[in-house]
Amino acid sequence: MISFELFPSRTVSLYMGKMFLIRTFAVLAMFVLVLQALDLLSESGHILAYAGNGQAEITRYLTLRIPEIIATFLPFSVLLGTIITLSTLNQNSEVIALKASGLSAHQILAPLLVASLGVAIISFSFNDRIVSRATATLNQWQKVDYGPLPIDRGDRANVWVRDGDDLIQVEQVRGHGDAAKLGGITLFDREGGSLIAIVSAKTGVRDPQGWKIGPATRFDVASGKLTHFASIVIGRDVRPDQFTLASIDANGLSFGGLHAAIADLKAGGRPTKALEGAMWHKLSGPLSSMLMPLLGAVAAFGLARSGKLFVRAVIGMMLGFFYFVADNFALAMGNLGAYPPFLAAWAPFLLFLMIGEAVLIRTEE
Repeated sequence: MISFELFPSRTVSLYMGKMFLIRTFAVLAMFVLVLQALDLLSESGHILAYAGNGQAEITRYLTLRIPEIIATFLPFSVLLGTIITLSTLNQNSEVIALKASGLSAHQILAPLLVASLGVAIISFSFNDRIVSRATATLNQWQKVDYGPLPIDRGDRANVWVRDGDDLIQVEQVRGHGDAAKLGGITLFDREGGSLIAIVSAKTGVRDPQGWKIGPATRFDVASGKLTHFASIVIGRDVRPDQFTLASIDANGLSFGGLHAAIADLKAGGRPTKALEGAMWHKLSGPLSSMLMPLLGAVAAFGLARSGKLFVRAVIGMMLGFFYFVADNFALAMGNLGAYPPFLAAWAPFLLFLMIGEAVLIRTEE
């Protein structure tokens, strides 16, 4: 008699969930140990090349690099943990015993799916709170060749902002909010897509009506006339935060921080498609851990003594590998603008969810 409960046996569920988690994190530890050792062989020379760097800087690099490795290889560790767990159960005829007791394939996989959901939640929190900060710090440190990190006072350089049809370029922005100060301002006054005048000024500050710049000059394109002003107000609809936007590193921002940055970029008239895809991938990436038990399930079913258990395990690994290839390809297409951001992040997940279900139903149910 087939049971329709998701977890007919609490003991079996805990047994399988514990086995799955232990193997998953053991594989992850192996990945981190090996990959970090290889990475350190190539980077230690660059770190120690800066005068004064030593063991403390090597340790600091490890604390910043290890979170990135964990975030990158956790889904693949879940896949290998699934295959090892299910292959062991199959080899010991435990899967046959579970099916003989009336459990379906989905019920056998249910403890692994729930455990992988927990891994996905932990992964998202870890990426959002730790990996993003570590990545941002490491990127800044590498830009100064592992020297002392400069103090970030919020200064920005070469900022472009759209104000209706007009474009505003600022060579340097200091400060934040209403206290922001502009330096080297150039306004390209356009009407109907045609340039009609260029306004230049050395400095600019926030004004109740917009941005007050001066001393300023205005060059009229049609007449060639150059006019001087003590001060002039521009950018009446431009907010201060639009000037303080730097180039955005999606990997160095949390989900909430990236969402806010995208909103500011949109308000500034700047393209955001690639960043939107990266934002959605911050959700679909960790959630891909839930796919791995489904893709690796092919190793659980079928007679172990038929000699095809290894082949089934390889098929499961290939399905997982193809998912990561498709995921990276879709993100690349999203960055090029060929795919919409939401589709670039979620299409591989949904596609391989259907493939996993189809393989499971075809081979077992």
